[in-house]
Amino acid sequence: MKATIAEELLLLAFSEDEGKQLISALQLDAALGGAVLAELAVNERISLSDTKVAVLDPTPLGDEELDTALARIAAENKERKPAWWVQKLYSAKLRRRLLTRLAEAGVLTEERGKVLGVFPTTRWPEADGSVEAEVRERVAGALGGTDPDARTAVLIAVMHAAKLDRKAFPGADKERVKEIAEGAWAGDAVAKTIAAINSVIMITATTAAVTATIS
Repeated sequence: MKATIAEELLLLAFSEDEGKQLISALQLDAALGGAVLAELAVNERISLSDTKVAVLDPTPLGDEELDTALARIAAENKERKPAWWVQKLYSAKLRRRLLTRLAEAGVLTEERGKVLGVFPTTRWPEADGSVEAEVRERVAGALGGTDPDARTAVLIAVMHAAKLDRKAFPGADKERVKEIAEGAWAGDAVAKTIAAINSVIMITATTAAVTATIS
């Protein structure tokens, strides 16, 4: 299957054997919202800056999640910042929809159980490891020194912002991760996308965590 950046992120966010989530739900959900926004930018459907999201081309990409997000952005009649859109796009429901889609494609398996025989829990171990293996090979190549394409660079930047890079690739060179995540090597459009998404994911996850603590 051709996975989206958000789906690739999900595959890296769960342990391969036990299917346990490696980072908090708040971090992961914010990252998924950012990944959806970033993929629209990589496909030149929108442009991102620190101050606004602008539609460049409303043509659907053929993916339900991406096309729904693009349509929402195109229908909004007010100028909005990337952070505003990530907050609108991310949710536990988005995570669940993407995980279910990966399970239906035969990539993951949904395993439901209970902790202490009472609290319901769901794990997502791999059913077909070839998809994640391709993603890991691509990311590992970039972290090893190969110039990444825009999709891979955005994926690494999103992982870094969500603090997933240290869990999914514990042996990766921190300076190389930072170099890619800062987008210094990239063209102007990709660098702006990476910078905007990095900032937005960190702010969104922090804000959500503070809100959850207060409530």
